[in-house]
This record gives sequence, structure tokens and C-alpha cells, in this order.
Amino acid sequence: MSPDELMEKKAKRLMIYAGESDQWRGKALYMALLETLRANGMAGATVTRGLAGFGAHSRVHTATILRLSLDLPLIIQATDSPEKIRSVLKIIAPMVGEGLITLEDVEVVKYTHRYLNPLPTDKRVSEVMTRKVITLTDKMPVAEAWDRMLKHLVKAMPVLNSRGEVMGMLTDEDLLERAGLEQHLSVAERLDEQMLQAEFTALKRSPLKVADVMTSPAIVVRANESLGVAAARMAEQSVKRLPVLDENGKLVGVLSRVDILRQVLSEESKKRAAKAPSGAARTLGDIMLSEIPSIDEDAPLPDVIARFLEAETRRLIVTDKKGKPLGLISDSDAVLRVQPEARRGVMQALRGKRTAPDEKMTAANLMSPDVLSASPDTTLTEAAHMMLSPQRKWMVVVDEEGRAVGLVDRQVLFKALMHDHP
Repeated sequence: MSPDELMEKKAKRLMIYAGESDQWRGKALYMALLETLRANGMAGATVTRGLAGFGAHSRVHTATILRLSLDLPLIIQATDSPEKIRSVLKIIAPMVGEGLITLEDVEVVKYTHRYLNPLPTDKRVSEVMTRKVITLTDKMPVAEAWDRMLKHLVKAMPVLNSRGEVMGMLTDEDLLERAGLEQHLSVAERLDEQMLQAEFTALKRSPLKVADVMTSPAIVVRANESLGVAAARMAEQSVKRLPVLDENGKLVGVLSRVDILRQVLSEESKKRAAKAPSGAARTLGDIMLSEIPSIDEDAPLPDVIARFLEAETRRLIVTDKKGKPLGLISDSDAVLRVQPEARRGVMQALRGKRTAPDEKMTAANLMSPDVLSASPDTTLTEAAHMMLSPQRKWMVVVDEEGRAVGLVDRQVLFKALMHDHP
């Protein structure tokens, strides 16, 4: 059984109490039971040897040095789905001629195989983090902060107070929601100088400081904590970056989601994946999102913008009449590929502040034609290689006819590699 199947529901724990000397067809019973459980696809099983105990005949068994050869008590336990347990019980119950079999409900918190998880979770954060950190101060005007983001093309920066303590994180989304900014960094970095200057001038009139709009308190991680702890924190809080602090609470780096995903590309991870048991590696078909934010290639610009707002996304998959992906439209594509005089109107329409300008553009005119795609049986480690090598944020999952059947983004892939996706 896969970890996903086991995690999706309540499980059952099977406990078999037997004696060490019990036999089944000339073989130790516990070994025969283990082989039977394995042959029937159980998630796993464990045999525990008791120090002392007594059974139905009330004979005391102990593990003292002088009596090691006696019939010591054993417990064979296995945890799996109720369906799988009920199925295997029909086979093993007749094998236990004398003993006890019990069942109980359990809640599975986590189930994984050491080779199933390609992330080296035991690494320290300090081994993986980005050490060169660009920061902001809490008293800095928002226009100056935005200028620094544009200059370095960084969407999120730690915010420090006068003592060098991390007070929060400022993102371009914070500036959009609380400071009146009109576009994300991905759009702004492609605008001409005139439009950028107009935006910067408007922002300079704001009396707001970084402390007024930042996300606070910051979710942080310590440099000596494990990558597994950091990744779990990132997934739980749905953030892409964590400021990294030393033992004195001072900022020494930033850990991003991409920093963690890059570990899947390491030689160490390739070796781990190569040792994975048959069927262990999960696939895109297991984790893909079935609701695809798509748009027909002939859709006019107003429909494209309406679809952006409806799907609450910053990217759309452009498909032909048969549902095959042709390209991808980002919000910056929608802005930059219209006539210059219409760009501000498109930016405002994408923010829901006005109707879309009546431009003679279709989805096919706006899209970038290169779509990253893969089949549903592509493994997660293969998908990570494909997404990170060209720095793609989306991957379209296609069937044998090339039709789009699902979508995977970095967040979904990240959580799946941690065995934490829904």
C-alpha cells in the first residue's frame, strides 16, 4: 500500500500474540506470518520478542540467560487500511493454531519509506540556505523598499529593526494589498521605464513605512535545525521563504522553497531514488490538481482577464478545441503583449479595479508557446528535475492523446515530496 492510501483514511492495527516455538508447515510461525503479510501487499510488519509472559496454559516464559531456549512470547503487528487487514485476516487466522489476534483503530500521522523521500531531511538548514541576504528596515518608506525589490528582483525580504532583529517579511503581495501598488514584481520587471517611474512617483507620496505593511511576526528557522523541520514549517505556514537565525537570534541567511527542492537534484537524492522499492516512488497522477485554470486559444482579452479573476491565479493554460495545451499566459504576458497605451488598463483590470480594455487580442496572441508537460506516471523526483532545471512554476499533466488532465505547481510538488499533500 502506498503512503497516500494509508494516510487518506483511518487505519487498523493487527496484533498477533504467539510463542517463539510455534510452527507453520515446518517453519517458525512468525516468519511464515511475515512472509504471508508481505506477499499480500501489507504496508509493513514488525515482530517483537518479549522478555517474559504467560499464555492460555499459564506457563511463565522468561528471557533469563539460563532459559533462552524456552518458548518466549512474540507479538507480530501490522498496520494498514481496514480493507487490506480484513482481506489478509482470512489467510492468516487459520495459521495461528494457538494464540491471540486483536484489531484496533489507529490514526496514521506519517508513513514513509527511507528511500521514498528524496529530501535529505537530516541536513542542517545552514548547509542549504542562501547566505547572501538583502534586507529592509522597519522604518524605510514603502517606495524605497519597492525600489530595492525591483533592483534585486527579490519578491520577499526580511525586515530588521535598529537592533538587527527580524521583525517581519515584506512581499510584493503586501505592497499590493496595503500600499496601493498596482502590479506584482513579475509584471513590474518587464515594464518600460516610463511606467515604472509613474508607479514609483505615486508610491513616494505614501506616508507608509515598511512596518505598516509587512507580514509580522516573521516565521523563522534556526541555522542548526534540520531541513525536515524547516520544510514542514514552510508547508504548514504556506510560505516560500524563511529567515534563518543563528543561536543569538541574528539573521544569517534565508531558506527558500527552491533551496529545498534543489536538494532533490543532488547526487545523494538520485542514489536514494535508485534504491526505492518497486512502486515506492509516487507519481504526478497521485498529486495533480484536476481543476485546470485553462482558456480557449480563441478567447478575447476581456475573457482572458475574467478567467484570471475567476480562477484567482496568475497563470492560465491555453488549450485548443481538443483540450491539448498550446501555451501559458502569465499576468505579465497579458500586460506586456498589448499596446503600450492599454497596459495600465490591463493592470487595473487584473486587480479588479476596472473593465478590460477592448483590445483585438486573443489568448493565442498573449501566450508563451512553450508548455512544460509530463505524463501522469512521471515520478516526483523526475518532475522536480523537469521543473527546477528550467525554473518553471507549473507543469501540465497530459494523457496519452496529449490532452491536459491535471496541473502540478511547486507548492503541490513541495508538499508531496514531504508526504504532506491532501
